[in-house]
Amino acid sequence: MSKPKVMVCDQMADSAVEEMKEFFDVDVNIGQTPEALVETIGAYDGIVVRSATKVRVPAIDAAADAGKLKVIVRGGVGIDNIDHEHAESKGIKVRNTPTASTLSVAELAFGLMLACARHIGHGTVSMKNGEWLKKDLKGVELHGKTLGIIGYGRIGREIGARAEAFGMTVIGHDMYFDTCPVSGKGMCTLDELCSTADFITLHIPFDPGVGPTLGPEQFAYMKKGMIIVNCARGGTIDESALLDALNDGTVFSAGLDVFAKEPPDHPYDLIQHPKLVSTPHIGAATKEAGKKVGGAVIEVLKEELLA
Repeated sequence: MSKPKVMVCDQMADSAVEEMKEFFDVDVNIGQTPEALVETIGAYDGIVVRSATKVRVPAIDAAADAGKLKVIVRGGVGIDNIDHEHAESKGIKVRNTPTASTLSVAELAFGLMLACARHIGHGTVSMKNGEWLKKDLKGVELHGKTLGIIGYGRIGREIGARAEAFGMTVIGHDMYFDTCPVSGKGMCTLDELCSTADFITLHIPFDPGVGPTLGPEQFAYMKKGMIIVNCARGGTIDESALLDALNDGTVFSAGLDVFAKEPPDHPYDLIQHPKLVSTPHIGAATKEAGKKVGGAVIEVLKEELLA
């Protein structure tokens, strides 16, 4: 009996791909254009993507017409790079691996908080330029500050645990529940969070129908000297409003791993801002997360294609 055919469309740990080959007939086809994916997708029982490959309606329709594809597996949390509702309407399952990269994303978010609070990015660049800005780079402590977590799911709760270890007071907002189902911690409204927090970190998906969660109205509630971190999804912060807030001092510093357009245009005023610490969407890019994601992807494929 032949093995189910699986196409890996984005970079995965080599060890995971090798293990996958024990159970499936695997092709690795990284960097396909959307047009190329339309041509290739119909030959497979399952495909695996991370964040780079976009599985849109034309590819899904091509797969449905071929009648072979059973599952699209997203190695990671968000499925906004897949037109998942359309896929499900065609009888194609869409699965993700929501727990595999939790710790890696939480640690990067916390790292960005520290980098923003202590001018780590600016200090590094200035020293490479031969400058010694000892008197200019006065930062702030995390201890004693209030951290507002928007999106109190797995990653948000891991951030909260680390923040409490640093002596921070943690408050949370989540559109899906009023009380954290794990800790029993009560949630606050978004307006309350914006007006109370000294630091804000976002861990939510982006809904194009709703638009940014933090826009001009929310920035107007904030204290002067805020620090904002986003390792969730681009678009959840209005980037023009954030730039204005950096310029007028509402935001002391911001750390962004995600952007509305990826990669952003270059040069881009927000990225060039001296109080912006940025990374190129690397929240899940650790060796440990890669191994966990690979293992979780294999388990999903086995459930969907071998059961």
